[in-house]
Amino acid sequence: MTAAPAYTVVVPTIGRPCLAACLRALAAADGPPPYEVVVVDDRPAPGPGLPLAEAGRLRDRVRTLRTAGRGPAAARNAGWRTATTAWTVFLDDDVQVLPDWSRLLAEDLREAGEDVGGVQGRLRVPLPADRRPTDWERNTKVLEDAAWATADMAYRTDVLGDVGGFDERFPRAFREDADLALRALRAGWSLRRGRRVTRHPVRPAPWWASLPAQRGNADDVLMNRLHGPDWWTRADAPRGRLRRHLVVTAAALAAASCVLARRHRAATACAALWTLGTAEFALARILPGPRTAREIGGMLGTSVLIPPLAVAHRLRGTVRHRHAEPLRGTP
Repeated sequence: MTAAPAYTVVVPTIGRPCLAACLRALAAADGPPPYEVVVVDDRPAPGPGLPLAEAGRLRDRVRTLRTAGRGPAAARNAGWRTATTAWTVFLDDDVQVLPDWSRLLAEDLREAGEDVGGVQGRLRVPLPADRRPTDWERNTKVLEDAAWATADMAYRTDVLGDVGGFDERFPRAFREDADLALRALRAGWSLRRGRRVTRHPVRPAPWWASLPAQRGNADDVLMNRLHGPDWWTRADAPRGRLRRHLVVTAAALAAASCVLARRHRAATACAALWTLGTAEFALARILPGPRTAREIGGMLGTSVLIPPLAVAHRLRGTVRHRHAEPLRGTP
C-alpha cells in the first residue's frame, strides 16, 4: 500500500469554547496524523488564550495565525497559503472528527485520482432523541446534505492556488464554500465525497438566531453575479423562500400604502394576504418542532420579521455587488 499523502489541517476560529472539543477529537483520531494543524485566530482583538493544550499528542504540530476579524474566508486563506503539504483539510471549530477519521481521510486522499481536486467529508448532525428538533436544529441538520461544506473539506493545495482560494468578499461562513467548489469544477477538477465522517453538534443559539442569518441573502446576490442564476442547481443548494418573502413583504407595504390612501378595501385585502403568508410561514416552522411555548413564541415573532429582513438584505446585496467580477485568475 502506498503511503498516505501528507496533509495540513486548517481550523479557523473566533475563540468559541467548542474549539477545545474539536482539537481533542482530532488528537484522538486513529491513523496518519496531520503534518501540521494551523489554528487561525480570527477574533477582531486578542482575547483569552486558545485551548491549544487540548491538541494533546498533536500539540507540537499546532501553529497559530491571526487574521483580526477579517472573516472565515480570509482565515482559511491565511491557513492554506502557509501549508507545505499536497493537501489542505479544512475543519470548522465546532466539529468533532470520529475516532477513525485520520485513517479514512488517508484512504480518501490515497484513492483520489489525478483529476480529483477535493474530497468532502460526511457530516453527521446529532439531534435530540427525546423530542422533535427545533427550527435551529433542523436548519443545522441540513448540513448533512450540503455539497462541499468546509466544515470538513480537503483540497489539493495546488488547486487552491490555481483558483485563487476563498473569495473574501463573502464575509460569513456562508456560500464561500460553494463559490470555491464551483470555481474548482469550472477549472476542470472533479470533487467527490469521501468515507470519513465528522460529527457536527448543534451549537446553542438564542431564539432570534434566524434573524441575523438573513444576511446570507446578500451573499446569494454575489453568487448570482459570479456564477449566473443557475448556480443553485450546480452547487446543489436549496432555493429557500425568498420569492414568498417578497410577496409577503410587498403585501405588507401595499396594505400600509392603501391605508394612507384611504383605500380601505384594498388595504384589507393586502393585510389578509400578509396575514395568510405569515401564518403559513410560522406554521411551516412550528409544526415539525417541539411546539413548546418558547419555540412557538420565537417562531411567531421571527416569522413576522424574517420576510422584510430577507428582502432588505437582498436589496443591499444587489446594490453592493452590482459590479462584482470573478476573482482574478478564476477560470
